[in-house]
Amino acid sequence: MNAFLQSSWGYDDSRVWQVQAILKTPVDGISKVVILVGDKTGKQKPSVLQFFGLPDSKHIIAGDDVIAFGEHPFADNRALLVQRADGPYKGSASKDLELVEFADFQCPHCKDAQANMEKLAVDFPKARIVFQNYPLASIHPAAMTAAKYATCVAKLGGSNDFFQFASAVFEGQEGLSTADGATLTLNSAVTKVGLDPAKIAACAATPETAATVEASVKLAKDLNVNQTPVLMVNGRQIPLGGVPYETIKEIVAFQAKLDGATAQ
Repeated sequence: MNAFLQSSWGYDDSRVWQVQAILKTPVDGISKVVILVGDKTGKQKPSVLQFFGLPDSKHIIAGDDVIAFGEHPFADNRALLVQRADGPYKGSASKDLELVEFADFQCPHCKDAQANMEKLAVDFPKARIVFQNYPLASIHPAAMTAAKYATCVAKLGGSNDFFQFASAVFEGQEGLSTADGATLTLNSAVTKVGLDPAKIAACAATPETAATVEASVKLAKDLNVNQTPVLMVNGRQIPLGGVPYETIKEIVAFQAKLDGATAQ
């Protein structure tokens, strides 16, 4: 239990906790765990956290979520990402420290998160930073088309062209709000990286491109990513919206240390 909590919370030097109780429940194999959480200064009033351990000893129910449990709770997600995160990347070819961003080009929070992603690239030059398309098509009508264009830019121009294209699309995100505006915005971004909009559009219309985007969406769902933007740090999920950069940086450095990865 303490190893799990250390893996989950150890990045925060000010946080302290104590396992108050592990209790049986009326359901065979399910235990109720009570944790007292406070800070080292003692200035904050301690809070009580409760979750339920499941019979497989590999998962817990915390709030509305079922999450991985154990001494290395992010190992399965990390293995899945090493195998299937195949988006364009910057930084190291090594996957020792892999930061995988799941984002939607029409998501305002994803646009805002790009500044932090650029800071991470500077602060962790040994990291491999991967972009995975996760278009939320039901609420962002242009997101799927943008993801397909991005996939084709990466395919025909490589990762460097992709990140330039992505920056241009996020910068002109308001243009994605209408069908005509989306076409102009995407074609303009393609032109900025020196590629042919007609070739990218033809590539985007193919079943192969659709399959690539759908595979990225499926990866996100298999990892229980249910919002954008999300960063996976060696399998550890961090919602990027509203999290201060210094906290993100602390988590990345902590996870790298846990995994024995060179971060800088």
